[in-house]
Amino acid sequence: MALGWKLHGDGKTMGPDDVVAPDERLSWGKTVGLGAQHVVAMFGATFVFPIVMGLNPQLAIMMSGIATIIFLLIVNGKVPSYLGTSASFVGGVAAIRAQGGDSSEVTGAILVAGIVLAGVGLLIHFMGSSVLHRVLPPVVTGAVVMLIGFNLAPVVAGIYWPQDQWVAILVMLFTIVCAVAFRGFVSRIAVFLALVFGFVLSWVLDKTVGMLTSPLPGATQATEHFRTNFDAVGAASWIGFPPETMVAADGKEVVGWHTPSFSVAAILLVLPAVIALIAENTGHVKAVAEMTGHDLDPYMGRAIAADGVGTALASSVGGSPTTTYAENIGVMAATRVYSTAAYYVAAIVAILFGLSPKFGALVAAVPGGVLGGITVVLYGMIGLLGAKIWKENGVDFGNPINLVPIAAGIIIGIGNVELQITDDFTLGGIALGTIVTIAGWHLAKAIAPAELRARAETAHGTMISLGEEEGTYGDADRIDDLYQNDGPREPKL
Repeated sequence: MALGWKLHGDGKTMGPDDVVAPDERLSWGKTVGLGAQHVVAMFGATFVFPIVMGLNPQLAIMMSGIATIIFLLIVNGKVPSYLGTSASFVGGVAAIRAQGGDSSEVTGAILVAGIVLAGVGLLIHFMGSSVLHRVLPPVVTGAVVMLIGFNLAPVVAGIYWPQDQWVAILVMLFTIVCAVAFRGFVSRIAVFLALVFGFVLSWVLDKTVGMLTSPLPGATQATEHFRTNFDAVGAASWIGFPPETMVAADGKEVVGWHTPSFSVAAILLVLPAVIALIAENTGHVKAVAEMTGHDLDPYMGRAIAADGVGTALASSVGGSPTTTYAENIGVMAATRVYSTAAYYVAAIVAILFGLSPKFGALVAAVPGGVLGGITVVLYGMIGLLGAKIWKENGVDFGNPINLVPIAAGIIIGIGNVELQITDDFTLGGIALGTIVTIAGWHLAKAIAPAELRARAETAHGTMISLGEEEGTYGDADRIDDLYQNDGPREPKL
């Protein structure tokens, strides 16, 4: 079924209660239109996060399309999904770069994480999802997601925000207004709209107010400069492959496609993101299963493994890590069309975007102040989604098994506490916080009295999805509390 679809009705009209299943499609004209909607839904986060991680956004868009096609083939077309850039690696990547790592080390670490994720998916496929919840219960998963998000606060405060604080705060407010005051599609693409708003605002300020004095990325001294610079956009060609990574005349890396290199220290910094990706994929499959009415548990392991394969493939040429996108669930909820044909269309469109260097140069020209306003919201949302996992699964912090090791792990992760292992190897931040969280929880459970262990095992639940923007979805029983729409069984946003 992966590449074959039945025509739904006449392919042109849908009744008020009609649902187009994953193995069905509408007419190709309508399917192309739906595919375009999926592109818009994933677009903002898929090219914002590569910029934040210092990777090439043009390459990220292209590889997201390729990864999506591979995902759909691996799940045999049973799980409609788009694989966009994952936010879960941002903290680890920031830590690698803070220690002097380059883009090759970043993508090498992400490639290893993708292979590990694929291995976990295979394990779940053959052993069942229960093994996942025994090793990574919601209390642990929530803590790891939280420390990944909040560990990024210094990146906003020290890099993006100082570049243009007034643009940053206006973009932040615009993001909040779009996400809260509007319903449906506008709310789901609030980050994308905020980026456009910030771009236009920066250009207007350049024309009316003139230059500003602030430190550029990687600089220690403030200099006078314009907020926007379109020189690279004008010089770029319309059609072509993303450029190869090179070192500019000023000694700075200009990232493009490249082969990864491997560092144990860098790998340990990004491996915690695998836990977040497991949560994202689990929540995504559960949400789609509820909306389509299909039992997708047999495809849970396949979906997780497919995301791992997509992440490994994308990073093998210098692209960004991937994950199933909650934003695209919103498009399916609004249209009641779950056809995987629309996702193939979206993937092809993304590949075509990735073959335009001019598009890549435009994305790379996003002003730092705009990124400051967007990331201050996104990073905080990632952290708070950890708390949401706890809430949705009824985690009891009155139990010291949950409270004590989790408290230690979060502070280590957020505060970038370091442990000197050897003269050349230091473990700290997200990596050390994750190890303490997982190992500490299992140790506490093993040595605790029987009554405390019993209490710790009462809240199992299902891990929720870590959404890349506004769309976050709980387990199948809670989806109706998270969406809002008019139709029967329609998810609410």
